[in-house]
Amino acid sequence: MNHSTSRTFSFSIFFCIAFYVSFASEAAIVNINITSVESPTFSGRSFGSVGQYEKLHGRAYGELDPTDPHNAIITDINLAPRNANGKVEYSMDIFILKPIDMNRGNQKLFLDMNNRGEMRVGRLNDVAVSNDPVSAADGGNGFIMNQGYTIVGNGWDFGAVRDNMGLTISVPVAKNSDGSVITGPSYEYITFNNSETYSYTLTYPTASINNETANLTVRERLDDSPKNIPITDWEFIDEKTIRLLPVGTTFNQAHIYEFTYTAKNPVVSGIGLAATRDFISFLRYTPKSEDRIHNPLAENVKQTYSFSISQPSRALHDFQTLGFNADEQGRQVIDGMLKWTGAGTGDQINYRFSQTGRTERNRQNHLYPEGVFPFAHQVLTDHLSGKVAGRRTLCEESNTCAKIFEVNSSNEYWVKTGSLLHSDTRGKDIEDPEDVRFFLVSGTSHGVGDVNSRGICQQFLNPTSPYPVLRSLFIALDSWVANEVEPPTSRVPSHSDGTAIMAIPIPGSNTGRVPQDALGWPSIPNVNYTGLITTRHYLNFGPLFDSESIISNYPPSIENRPSYGIFVSRVDIDGNEIAGIRLPPVEVPIGTTTGWALRRQEFGMNDGCEGSGQFIPFSITKDERISLGDPRLSLEERYGSHENYVQEVTIVARELMRQRFLLEDDVQAYIEQALNRDFL
Repeated sequence: MNHSTSRTFSFSIFFCIAFYVSFASEAAIVNINITSVESPTFSGRSFGSVGQYEKLHGRAYGELDPTDPHNAIITDINLAPRNANGKVEYSMDIFILKPIDMNRGNQKLFLDMNNRGEMRVGRLNDVAVSNDPVSAADGGNGFIMNQGYTIVGNGWDFGAVRDNMGLTISVPVAKNSDGSVITGPSYEYITFNNSETYSYTLTYPTASINNETANLTVRERLDDSPKNIPITDWEFIDEKTIRLLPVGTTFNQAHIYEFTYTAKNPVVSGIGLAATRDFISFLRYTPKSEDRIHNPLAENVKQTYSFSISQPSRALHDFQTLGFNADEQGRQVIDGMLKWTGAGTGDQINYRFSQTGRTERNRQNHLYPEGVFPFAHQVLTDHLSGKVAGRRTLCEESNTCAKIFEVNSSNEYWVKTGSLLHSDTRGKDIEDPEDVRFFLVSGTSHGVGDVNSRGICQQFLNPTSPYPVLRSLFIALDSWVANEVEPPTSRVPSHSDGTAIMAIPIPGSNTGRVPQDALGWPSIPNVNYTGLITTRHYLNFGPLFDSESIISNYPPSIENRPSYGIFVSRVDIDGNEIAGIRLPPVEVPIGTTTGWALRRQEFGMNDGCEGSGQFIPFSITKDERISLGDPRLSLEERYGSHENYVQEVTIVARELMRQRFLLEDDVQAYIEQALNRDFL
C-alpha cells in the first residue's frame, strides 16, 4: 500500500477513490463521507514503535428514533421533523487521526471532546494545534501518538463554527405539533472587554423586531443595580442582531448589559450528546462488511477514553447524567474519562433555547441553568429543593458507568463552585464513588496564563501548567480501566483534614466572600484581597423546568433565594493552597499562585477576573522584602542558593512521580527549568 500524502478531496488507496458509506436504516450512524485523507500526516514523522499516522476529515450522518427511551430524554426531540422512517436526522463533522498500520497501535480510542469545535488533545502533547495537524512540530512531544492511540473527534455543539477546521453539528429546529413556530423567553448576558463593539448577535432570532417587547439593561459593576435603557436608545438591526442608538454608539467597555426577549425556533441541541454516543459506539462496535468498508476502526477498539477541557467536561457531566454512556443496544460507550476544569456544573445543552457556549463565573453569564442539581456523582438529597438525584443514577442502572478522573483548577473552586462536585449540597464531605476520583491541581487558573501579562486583571497572570499532572493521570486512568490497577487516591480540600474553608454568601448577590483570616491569606503589599467567590443558588426557572426542561421564568431573581454550601482550600503563609496536588511551582515556590484574580480599574475594578489566576513573585533579597513590607520570605531567605532551590525541586518532583502524579519526562523538565531559572 502506497501511503502518499494527499489533501482535501483526495484519498488514500485504503479508503478508495471516493469513500461514501451507507448503512442499514436502523443504524444510528447511517452515512459517512470522508472528504480528505492525509497519509502520512505530521510531514511523515514517525512515533516510536507505532510509526506514522494518517488523518481523515469528513462528515457523518445520523438518525434517532425519538420514541426510543435512550433518545426520548432529549428535550423537544418529539417536536423535531422526521424523515420517511420516522427518525430525526442530524449531521456532524468528524475527525480521525490513526496509525497507518493499525496493528502497531494500541487498539484504544481517544475521544477528544472538543471545546466549541476546537480539539484539545494537543495540550497533552504540549502544542495547541489539534483540528488539522500537518507538520512534524504539530505532533509536539508525541505523548498520545507514541502510545498508539487513535484520536477521534466529532461535532456536538450546535454553537460551534467551522473557523480553523472547527467541528460542527447540524441539528433540527423544533416546531409545535401543528407545525407552527415555537417561541419562548430568552436571555443574553452581554459584556465586552473593549470599547469598539457596535452590535451584538443573539443566540436565537427574536419573534418580533418590535423592541417594545424586549428589555435591555446596563450596569458598570456586578454589584450595581441594573438600569433600563430606553427603547429609543437601541434597536433590532435584524432578527438576530441588536445595536445601540444613535448608530455608531459602542457598548461601554466591561459594562454588563442584560437583554430579555421572546425568541423563536429553538434547536434540539441535546442531539449533540446522542450523536457523540452513536459515533463512538459505531467506531467501537460496528464490524467490517464483507463487500465494503463501513468502519475505518473496525475490530481495532478494545477500550475507549475521553479527554476534555472546560465546556466539554461539563457536557460530559450531562452525557453521564442523562444516560448517554449506554448506546441504543445498552452497550457501554466510553470506558474512562479524564475531565479537566468541569467543576460540578453541566453545559445547558438539554433545555429549550439552550446556550451551550455560556459558562458562569463570578462576573459572567449569571442566571443560566448551568448549575442545577444534581452536582455530584452520588445520589444525594438537595436540602433546598428536596430532590433526590445523582449523576451516576442512570449509568448504574445500565451498568455502563465510566471510570472517571475529575480534575479541577483552583479557579473552578473560586469561580465555579467546584466543591459541589464532591460534597453534599450543604458543603459536607462525602465518600468517593467506587469509580470516580477527584483532584485539585493546587494554585492553577482555568488556563495557563502569560506571566508577563496582566490581561484585564490587577496582577500578573498565573503560568502554572496542569498538563504534566494530566499526562500522568491519563496513564493512571488507562491502567485502571485496562488492567484494574487502583488509581491514586483523591486530592481535594476536605473538612475532615482541615484543608477546607467555607464561603459566606452575600444575600441578594451572585457572589460571596471567603474571610481573609479564615483562609489564612497574607497581607501582601499592593495586592487586593476581597475574598470574592461565586456562589450557587437554588433558582426558579418556572413550573415546566423540572418536568419538560422548558424555561418560563427567565432570568430568575436571586432575591430571597437560598444558596448551597461551597468551600475552597486553605492557604499557607505564602498564600499558596494547602490541599490538592502541589506541583513544584507551589511546593517549591518562587511566588504566590492563585486560581482567582480581580479586575483592574478600566475593566470593572475589583470584580472577578473570570478564569484568570495571578502570580505574585517573592522578593529576591531579604532587604528588598523588608523595604516593601512583604510578610513572605524572599528567595534568598528560603533557599540560600540556586543549588539548594534546584535540589528541592528535584526532591518534590521525584516524590510526585512516586505518587503517580508526574512522569519521568516531566520530572526532568521541572529540574531543567529550575536549573535554567535566573535565580539570585
